[in-house]
Amino acid sequence: MRIFVGNLPFTVKDDELKTAFDAFGEVASAEVLLDKFTKRSRGFAFVDMPNDNEAKTAIEKLNNSDLGGRKIVVSEARPLKTDQDRPSRPRREE
Repeated sequence: MRIFVGNLPFTVKDDELKTAFDAFGEVASAEVLLDKFTKRSRGFAFVDMPNDNEAKTAIEKLNNSDLGGRKIVVSEARPLKTDQDRPSRPRREE
């Protein structure tokens, strides 16, 4: 299961995030997303856990918990919207 983690302190690194989720089961990956220009944390991350039951327990236990001095938001990640998912809009006339 892919898990979204938001409201992260900008100092949190991948390994620290992985350690927080390891307490609830196997973690396949933990990635804090970085700004492509500044290489600074964007304040959110994604964690992949292969076992759905372990992932749900991690979400339940870690949501609104403290990590690095901030209350983090943890939820199941939603799929990206594709062009097919968006309603069509009329094209603007130039």
